[in-house]
Amino acid sequence: MSNPFDRPSGPTGPDGPQRPNGNGGSGGARPAAASRRPGALVITAIVLVLAFMLLSAFASFWTERLWFGSVGYQDVFTTLLLTRIGLFFVFAGLMAAVVAVAMAMAYRYRPVLWPGMPGMPDDGMDRYRQLIAPRMGWVIGGAAAVMGLFAGASASGQWRSYSLWRHSKEFGTTDPYFNKDVGFYVFDLPFWHYIVDFVMALAVVGLIASLLMNYLFGGIRLSARPGERLTSAAQIQVSALLALFVLAKAVDYWLDRFDLVTNSGSIFTGMGYTDDKAVLPAKEILAGIAIVCALLFLANIWRRTWLLPSVGVALFALSAIILGLIVPTLVQAIRVNPNVPDREGPYIKANIDATRAAYQLDQIDVRDVGGTAIADDGDELASVNSRTDGIPLVDPQIVSEIFEQQQQVRAYYSVPNVLDVDRYEIDGKDRAVVLGVRELDQSGLAEGDQNWSNLHTAYTHGNGVIAAYANQRPEDDSVQQTGIQWAEGQESDEDALTRLAGEDGYETRVYFGEQSPTYSIVGQQPGGAPVEFDLPRGDRSDDEVATTYDGAAGVPIGNIFSQLLYAVRFSEPNLLLSSRVHENSKILYDRNPRQMVEKVAPWLTVDSDPYPAVVDGQIQWVLDGYTVTDKYPLSQRESLEEMTDDSLQENTGFQTLPTDEINYLRNSVKATVDAYDGTVTLYEWDEEDPILQAWKEVFPDVVQPKEEIPDALMEHLRYPEDLFKAQRFQFQRYHETSASAWFEGSSRWEVPSDPQRTTRLQPPYRLFTDTGDGEKWSLTSVYVPRRKENNLAAYMAVNSDATSSDYGKVSVLQLPNEPSGGPLQIANTFATNEDVSQALLPYTTGDADRVPGNLLTLPIGDTFMYVQPVYTRRAGESNFPILRFVLVSYENRVGIGTTLVGAIEDSLTADPSTETGSSEEPTEEPTPTEEPTTEPSQSPGSQPTQEPGGQANVSELLQQAEDKFAQADEAQRQGDTVRWARLMEEGRQLVEQAVRQLG
Repeated sequence: MSNPFDRPSGPTGPDGPQRPNGNGGSGGARPAAASRRPGALVITAIVLVLAFMLLSAFASFWTERLWFGSVGYQDVFTTLLLTRIGLFFVFAGLMAAVVAVAMAMAYRYRPVLWPGMPGMPDDGMDRYRQLIAPRMGWVIGGAAAVMGLFAGASASGQWRSYSLWRHSKEFGTTDPYFNKDVGFYVFDLPFWHYIVDFVMALAVVGLIASLLMNYLFGGIRLSARPGERLTSAAQIQVSALLALFVLAKAVDYWLDRFDLVTNSGSIFTGMGYTDDKAVLPAKEILAGIAIVCALLFLANIWRRTWLLPSVGVALFALSAIILGLIVPTLVQAIRVNPNVPDREGPYIKANIDATRAAYQLDQIDVRDVGGTAIADDGDELASVNSRTDGIPLVDPQIVSEIFEQQQQVRAYYSVPNVLDVDRYEIDGKDRAVVLGVRELDQSGLAEGDQNWSNLHTAYTHGNGVIAAYANQRPEDDSVQQTGIQWAEGQESDEDALTRLAGEDGYETRVYFGEQSPTYSIVGQQPGGAPVEFDLPRGDRSDDEVATTYDGAAGVPIGNIFSQLLYAVRFSEPNLLLSSRVHENSKILYDRNPRQMVEKVAPWLTVDSDPYPAVVDGQIQWVLDGYTVTDKYPLSQRESLEEMTDDSLQENTGFQTLPTDEINYLRNSVKATVDAYDGTVTLYEWDEEDPILQAWKEVFPDVVQPKEEIPDALMEHLRYPEDLFKAQRFQFQRYHETSASAWFEGSSRWEVPSDPQRTTRLQPPYRLFTDTGDGEKWSLTSVYVPRRKENNLAAYMAVNSDATSSDYGKVSVLQLPNEPSGGPLQIANTFATNEDVSQALLPYTTGDADRVPGNLLTLPIGDTFMYVQPVYTRRAGESNFPILRFVLVSYENRVGIGTTLVGAIEDSLTADPSTETGSSEEPTEEPTPTEEPTTEPSQSPGSQPTQEPGGQANVSELLQQAEDKFAQADEAQRQGDTVRWARLMEEGRQLVEQAVRQLG
């Protein structure tokens, strides 16, 4: 069939039509043929670029699939892929169909007489019609495909809301305004909103496509007389699409009613007085008006007049302005603002109840304490000491440098900047230990050794755990020492955790960790020797020890296809060319434990602090997984990053929602990642969480039942820090259950600033503490009155022992409204105390600095004691902090001692009126009693014991120091950095003592 916009065709030879500005007809000369070489080169380049882009996309996709298979979670990848593909094609198909139908209908029912024909005015579109009409099928298909791609890409990102809608559950709790179960807001409402928004997008895009096509082919003529500007067909199409849009808008208004209980207001999250009395009725009325407007547009299909729809739209717009903007503003200004507490009181109360339920604040046990000391039974020192013997004096942040210097062994190993705290049962007693994994740090390699083979095939893993007893007492827990007491280290007698693991110890190789390389190639070549460097315990020779990874994880890359894909993914041709990539090779990548859990459980928010534990002969990374939402009705919505911020928190990069704000949080999953073979295991923890139950149906068999948690692992599970910090953030305001008191804020608390970093908040601390139910392994924090940080308001602690029936019980000890020193005031008292300054003076002269440790608060009876270790450090990269004194503030009295017992004793005898303690001299003055030996006799950082009955003279001390320095030089030549550090420190201590004796 001929196209009405095709021009008549003529002969193609010399008699054909003339080219514009050219020679036509028989007299025209054929132009010289242009060279085809530049065009061919351009086409070749485009083809190569497209081929590389496709190869890169395929490599990324396929290697991701291989990674999931290597860790045993192929089903997660498949489920996620199929869900996203399904959503893509369904919504892309709907959008493409609407666009195609709208364009095809406009073209099919174009007018018989169009502009530009004889007798018709020309509208200047003739040239476009000539271009498009012969290719109409391609134009419609292309436009539909492009819009479908956009719609499909958007829909594929809705896999979370679709999955939860598909497997929705009930919470068993309803909101007080609509009487809907919480599950409706969490699971159903978000996806229904997306469906309605998508329908409105369909109507808008279809309307635009129809308008453009009708205008192009004369269905819409703006220059025509009124009433003749749209053809009947165009009017039907436009009216139907506008009716669809307005009808969808009516549904959108109706759904928006439910959002009033989850929207954030200026004071609180949830329904407010203005929302209830003005906004809610307005949305219901506007929904009704929108339905009327939709009916008017549908009626326009038959009546063929725009009068009624125009009136309806004008009424709709006017109603939206009056009801949606003016009326709520007036209600807020006239009814609410002059009397906020009375108007908003019931709504604030609903917010309080919902917030306390969403964060489990309603389960916190609050009791008042009188601020009185423990009863004096005749031996107050013994009583107080028994309650404080487990206090951690080892600061996890400060001693990281000591761990580096004392246990680093090789330059290419390191530990985290902030160590972890865990507990182990040693000799029948729970001991808190500060520990870190000795991970690979490739930046420690010499610059000349940082080649591809070394970085990716030789230096592939870390080695072992380093641990120290937190209370700085030896393994028998007898008497506190001045030096670090190692529970696990490189020396043969530093093996408490190894012995706990059994006769064979534990697997020390760490291939999966927080500092693992981007990727490593492992596997031994047939008939070849191992090439991966290792560090066996006690090795002090220059001979290198090699090993080979034989764990379950890792993707085999023995074939050329896999090598090509990974060479493209990592932009590294050596994966194809190197002889170290062979038939037995595997590649390890994406090895950070937190990243691994986030990938296999993409619906979880993972705690920012994975911690290592030696369990059943393996180093296991333990992680806490949260289920979160921002749709819990009436609960206060806050930024998770803000709630968990403190002086130790780095950039969390939380993977939560499209926004960082949440108003519901549950520790629903405990996860482990094997540091050697990369096995990822997820265990159900909160068995009553509806969100977890929904995700278990989406990804079946991914989360293991709670009863399958091994007993050995259960001993190391703990209350997660981010959950505790979110609860303490909310509880500082929501400890008040009275709406009026909450609004007034007179009793509001806040987390104090860290005395060492006053621009950041004080972090919580893990220690053994007693809040009235006996000593428990706890996570603790304190509150101060809002904007009055000098006073202590409350003490918060949660039972962190997963083996206890009271696990997760949060206790808050609330102080009376009387002045009681807060952390900042106590830190200032310590810093300005004359006796403390005099005791530290010999250790802080010259280039030495005072380094205060964590300021710990613990309840003693109905009062509180502050404990702070004080370190000193001399300038220089090789110098590390050394614990010199312990400071104690108890009953407004300051004590100082070289041990905690000494500091407590000093505080009990100090004068409370002056808030100073006696100037106790160090009880273990560094005076050697015997000739130096080749091996140090004390732990690193400890001071030589004082000889009974006298002091060594200055010349003897200096000679002994010289001997220590000479031994240290010899140790350095032998590459024994641990022994070198110990001898250097002992030499420094001898020199310091000689200086003090000289006055």
